[in-house]
Amino acid sequence: MTASSPPENDDNTLFMEAVRGVRKLKQDTISPHRSPVKVKAMRTTERKDRAEAHPFSDLYEPWLDQDGPTRFRAGDTSAFELKRLRRGDYVPELFLDLHGLTQEEAKQELSALLLAAQRNNVNCVSVMHGHGKHILKQRLPMWLAQHPQVLAFHQATREWGGDAALLVLLKTER
Repeated sequence: MTASSPPENDDNTLFMEAVRGVRKLKQDTISPHRSPVKVKAMRTTERKDRAEAHPFSDLYEPWLDQDGPTRFRAGDTSAFELKRLRRGDYVPELFLDLHGLTQEEAKQELSALLLAAQRNNVNCVSVMHGHGKHILKQRLPMWLAQHPQVLAFHQATREWGGDAALLVLLKTER
């Protein structure tokens, strides 16, 4: 070492001599920003769910009997099935509580429930809309009547929520 050169310059010089002839590696085999397989599968499922989600219309108003409890049956469903639903013969396997949700959130949750019921081959679900200002209570039957998977719905028995809920009978592959 000379008295005029600082010690750190010596370190730099020694390092440069040690790595002389070394070249930078080219990364060409593995992408560093590759998504894991599970994430890709989840994204595929989400896209499929969005495609299968039923867009409920607020303009469509089916004819629903205004006398008595809220009820509906599709044209190809027997009246006996509606009666069994009214009596509580069907036990709901999935439950959805819409308390505190906006109409848009309620539509999305209802669509997700019906999709989950279809995937799990569930034939009866309970949708609780609550009392409140009766907004969801009025809209929910209109939305359900539009869905092709819904065979019938009826105001729930006291055991499953009374007039603050609907029991929905769905098509299954059984």
